[in-house]
Amino acid sequence: MISKLAYVHPDAKIGQNVTVEPFAYIAGDVTIGDDCWIGPGAVIHDGARIGKGCKIHTAASISCTPQDLKFVGEKTYAEIGDYNEIRECVTISRGTASRGKTVVGSHNLIMAYVHIAHDDVIGSHCVIANRVSFAGEVEVGDWAVIGGHVAVHQWTRIGEHTMIQGGSLIGKDVPPFITLHNTGRFAGINKVGLSRRGFTPEKIAEIHHAARILFQSDLNYLTGCDEVEKQVPQSPERDRMVQFIRESKRGIIKPYEASCGKEE
Repeated sequence: MISKLAYVHPDAKIGQNVTVEPFAYIAGDVTIGDDCWIGPGAVIHDGARIGKGCKIHTAASISCTPQDLKFVGEKTYAEIGDYNEIRECVTISRGTASRGKTVVGSHNLIMAYVHIAHDDVIGSHCVIANRVSFAGEVEVGDWAVIGGHVAVHQWTRIGEHTMIQGGSLIGKDVPPFITLHNTGRFAGINKVGLSRRGFTPEKIAEIHHAARILFQSDLNYLTGCDEVEKQVPQSPERDRMVQFIRESKRGIIKPYEASCGKEE
C-alpha cells in the first residue's frame, strides 16, 4: 500500500506487498524488494538498492549524498540486504569513486541516529546501538554488537562476533571474537555471544587461549601470531584471528590492562 501523501518517482522499482507511509519520499533510481515497510518521512535517494522485508523508520535517509569533499556526483550506490530494521533518523550514505557503493548486509538492527558513511561495508546479523557513527570506508564483520555512542575512524575494521562497549572511540582495528573496553583495550573474548551462536565450549576455549597469547602475554602482535600458530590447534577461528592481525594497516587495539576489568 502506497499512501497518496507519499512521493514515489514513477521510475522507482517497488516490489510486491510494499507499504509506503505518508510523507515518505522515494527517488527514481531506487529498487525496493518485496514486503518492505517505508515509514512516514523516510527518504530513499537515488542509488538505493534495498532487499526484501526491510523496515525503514521515520526520517531515515538511505543512499544520501556522501559527506566527502572528494565526491563530485559520480554514480554510486547504497546496497541494503534483506530483513534489516533501520530505525529513526538513521543516515546511510551512498559510495564514492573509492569503492562505488556502501554495503549493509541482512538481518541487522540499526538503531536510531546511527550514521553509516560512504563506502562502508557492514556485515549481517549485527546490532548497532543508538548514535553510533562510522566514518568512511569502515568494515564491520557479521554478528558484531556495537554499543551506543561509539565513534569509528575512517578505514578501521571491526571483526566478526565482536562486542564493543558503548562510548568507545575506535581508531585501531578490532580483531574478531573479542570484547572491547571503552578505553580502546582488549577486555576478554565474547564468550556469551559465541555460546549463543553455537560455538562449542572446546572451540571457545581455543579462541580464549589464542586471545590470552595475543593480548595478555606482553608479546608484540606479530610475534604473538607466530606463538598462536605454535600453541593453538589449527582451526578457521585461529587462522582468522591471525590473518586479521597480520593484514591490519591501521594497527590493532591496545592489549589487556587490569584496570579495565578482570578477564576470566
